[in-house]
Order: sequence, then structure tokens, then C-alpha cells
Amino acid sequence: MAPWRNRDSFPSFMAAKGPVSGIQDLHVETVNRVHVGRGGSPWEVASRAKSTLCRLRGHPWSQILLISLICFCCPGMYNALTGLGGCGQVDATVAANATVALLSTMAVTSLFIAGPLFAWAGPRISLMAGGWTYALYSGSFLNFNRTGNGALVIASGAMLGVGASLLWIVQGAIMTSYVDESRKGRAIAIFWVVFNLGGGIGSLASFGLNYGSGKGTVSSSTYVALMIVMLFGWSLGLLLYSPERVRGTKTTAPAPKAARPWHRIIIDVARNSARVLCTWRVACMLPLFFSANVFYSYQQNSVNGDTFNIHTRSLNGAFYWLAQMGGGLFIGLILDLPCLGRRGRARLGWSIAFVFGLIIWGGGYQFQLWQNDRLARGQRQDVDFKDSALAAGPMTLYTFYGAYDALWQAFAYWLIGTESNDPTRAAILVGAYKGLQAAGGSIAWRINAFSVSSMTELAMNWGLCIGSLLVVLPVVWTVSASSDDEGDQPERGFDEGSKGDGTQV
Repeated sequence: MAPWRNRDSFPSFMAAKGPVSGIQDLHVETVNRVHVGRGGSPWEVASRAKSTLCRLRGHPWSQILLISLICFCCPGMYNALTGLGGCGQVDATVAANATVALLSTMAVTSLFIAGPLFAWAGPRISLMAGGWTYALYSGSFLNFNRTGNGALVIASGAMLGVGASLLWIVQGAIMTSYVDESRKGRAIAIFWVVFNLGGGIGSLASFGLNYGSGKGTVSSSTYVALMIVMLFGWSLGLLLYSPERVRGTKTTAPAPKAARPWHRIIIDVARNSARVLCTWRVACMLPLFFSANVFYSYQQNSVNGDTFNIHTRSLNGAFYWLAQMGGGLFIGLILDLPCLGRRGRARLGWSIAFVFGLIIWGGGYQFQLWQNDRLARGQRQDVDFKDSALAAGPMTLYTFYGAYDALWQAFAYWLIGTESNDPTRAAILVGAYKGLQAAGGSIAWRINAFSVSSMTELAMNWGLCIGSLLVVLPVVWTVSASSDDEGDQPERGFDEGSKGDGTQV
């Protein structure tokens, strides 16, 4: 008898199901065997690919690059917008008042809400709750271009203050705690390069869109383009991981979830936030935090806005943010020098910030004397980059202002990182930093809106910059060799009832 006539020679499933269905199953079995020989079935291959993607996504540097790209799209484009001087409007008053509203709400949210919300909800929910407000703010200027509705711009600024505080708490916690101590300077440098590339590219795009424009305002297409990029960056927040899902991150072990009264959660959050903030070291850093953004109003409105025409202001904005890439990269590498201990790197970083501050603000004083003379003769918003003899000096100074901003803030973030390796504690410290930074910026923008003389603004900025560096010197001088968070973690009650992203990703 031929083998195929022997029923027992067929595979058992063919005998049970008949030749047609049996052949179909045999085909499936053969395909699976082929895939197994090549590394597994399609489902196994897909599962392994997903696992590899998750491991890559959970790498600390992947999360740092991701938050850098998000900031490239959201605050980076915002920086491109504000760097135009008055957000691209002839009259900077509405933009200045909107910025006051923005920084006021940002100060309150950063100090009292954003840090605890990060500890309770995790980075992904926090960022998704706040990131969309950047596009709203850009859209309000699009509306203002068409209707002149300044109230909407100011209201959008207030909402952006809340949203921006949530985004920056997430950014600060990731940047200062997701990598080990020996690489924090490089993490800050990488972030600053990618983040400010957004402001640089956005400003160059605005320069191209408005080149040859005879108007004092930017085109509506500029605002539309910024909105699209901001919304894309906001959507990337869905890819963020919570600290416990990131490899190598030192974080407080989550406690078993249990129903707890809200008033107990609030009390525990307040108590543990106070434990983190109420130290002499943090007190010495407060002036540094307050001074971090006070110079923006002077540099963007009084220097860039009052001196250059619209397309040169766009070009200056690009130079300003691109120079920040260089400043952040320079100080980040200095703060990670392997030949020095952490205390030595802290002192070297402080010395660089102090000396560069004296030199750059000294150059700003000479510029202000020159500008005051021009304004007295009615020469305002008329300097063009094509007139190199006239524009070279002021444009170079404005570029160095950008580099120094990055150097200053990168050093401040690194100093925060020396206080703790725990993301929850880092979020609380960054909340204090962003809150006081916003408070200082709000006061400075309000002063600018009152048309205080530019020389007075310059003196205020110079004094705060150098003075705050002197106040923080005891902290710099006593930086420890390593951050020891053992026994100094937030109490367990801080995490009870938490629903961090680890349970939802």
C-alpha cells in the first residue's frame, strides 16, 4: 500500500479533520517551524522587538534625549517667539503683560503644585497636562495679529504659566536624576544643545518667513508653524517613563497602594517638601534661583527689540539660542571633568560663571551708553544686519548674552543635582528653582512694561547676577564628593497612594 494511503502515515490532525483542513494546518505548522528556525514565530519576533524597544526606551539617555526633543519643540519654539522682541509685535506692551501673567502663575504652580504633582502622577501625566498650553499661547498671537485681542494673549500667558511649570519640573527631574553623578554635566550639556537648537531653528525659520518684510510684525504663517511644532512636541510626552521604569535610577521604592484621605496626602506632601527645602544650602541657592531669568526682559525687549529691525531681530534670536548650545556644552563638559573631584568641578564652574559675568555685563554697559545716545536722536528699531559696521558689535554682544544664559542655568541645574540623586527630591528642588526663577522674571517683565530706563534694568541685572553668585559660594565650597540619599529620602507616606506612571505604561 502506498504510504499516503495508510491513514496512520498522515499527521494526526489531518486524520481527524480531513485532508483539506489538515493540509491547511500542516501549512501553518510548516510556517511556524520555518520562523522558529529563523528565531521564533511572528508573534515571538514581535514580542522580542517590543521588549527591545521597551529596554531602549527605559535607558536613562533615551529619556534625556526624549525630554530634550520635547523641549526643542515646546519651550524651544516659545523661545524663538519671544526672542523676536515683543513676540514679533511692534508694541511689546501686550507681550510684556502676558509674560508677567505667565511668570506669576508659573511661580505659584512651581512652588506649591508641580513638584507634589510629579511625585503623585509621574512625568508622563504631568507633561501631558501642561505641554499643550505652548501651542495655545502661540495661537493667541495669531489671533492678536487679526483681531487685536490683547486680553486673550494675557489669559493664554497665564495658562501657559501653569502648563510650563509642569513641563519644566518633569525636565529638571529627568535631567538631574536619571543618570549617575559622573555624567550629570553631560546630561545637562546634551539637553541644552538639543533644547536651544529649537530656538535657533525657529528663529531662522522666522527670519526666512519675514525676510524683506516692511512691517514691524511677523507674518501669521510664523505663528502657525510654531503651533504645529509645539503640538508635535507635546504628543511625544506619551513616550516618557516614570523613574522606577528607568534602568539605574535611584528612587524611593513605591509603597503598596492604599486608599488614604486626601488631607493626609496633602499634609505628607507639604511636610516632605519642607524637609527638602528648609536647609541652609537651599537657602543660599535661592538668590541664584531668583536671578536666573531676570535679564530676559532687558535683553529681548530693550536690547534686541529697541535696536534692530524685524528680520535682524529674528536673526539675532537664532544667534542667541544657538550660542546657548555652545555655552551649555562648554560648562557641561567642565562640570564632568574626570581629572577633578566634584568639589573642584563646582569651584571651577563657579569661577567661570563669575568671571564671564563681569566681562559680558561690562560689555553690556558700553552698549547701553551707545544705545541711549541713539535713542535720544530718535533712532530706534533701525539697525540692519547688512550694515555690518553698525550691527556687528551689538549682535556679538547679544550672542554672548545667550551663551552666558546657558552657562548660568546649566551651573544652577548641576548644583541642584549635587543635592540629591532621587527624582522626587530633585523635582521638589527644581520646583523651587523654577518658581523663584519665574517670580524674578515676572518682576523684571513688569518693570520693563513700566518703561523703566534701560540703564536701570542693566544695573539691576548685573547686580543680581554677581550678587547671587557670591551668596551661593558657601554651597559651592562645601559640595560633597557624592550625594548620599540614604536616610534622607522622602518619608514613605509621600509615596503612599501614589499612582505613578509605572502602573500605567
